[in-house]
Amino acid sequence: MRQERGFTLIELMIVVVIIGILAALALPRFMAASAKAKQGEAKGVLKQIYVLQAAYRQEYDRYWIVGGTMDAANPSTFDRLGLDLAQPARYAYTLTSADAGATTFTATATVAAPGLDDDPAPDTWTINEGGILQAVSDDATQ
Repeated sequence: MRQERGFTLIELMIVVVIIGILAALALPRFMAASAKAKQGEAKGVLKQIYVLQAAYRQEYDRYWIVGGTMDAANPSTFDRLGLDLAQPARYAYTLTSADAGATTFTATATVAAPGLDDDPAPDTWTINEGGILQAVSDDATQ
């Protein structure tokens, strides 16, 4: 007598359901981790702006403020600071000052729509003359 070996349909369906549940649990975490990795661009460039602004202030006794935005279309806007934007850039960067003497500055990084993970929440980070990096709107946690 010959014995049949193999899996029953029920056993295969149970395995498929378990894999589906695991995928449903893993996908949101993967998307959040992916968004956090993409934020590395903004954090790195903002820290570079902070260091370059500190060097500029040492030389000229004021911070450098530009009236434009540095993004993928305008990667050389901050050339005067010595900063060149790597391509492709996800974020747009701006420099502003709260006073006319440019004794303070705020650099802002904002990702263009639809954000980092295709939801309507924006991702915006800032750094100021004190080196304080903070999330105004963190797309990875929303």
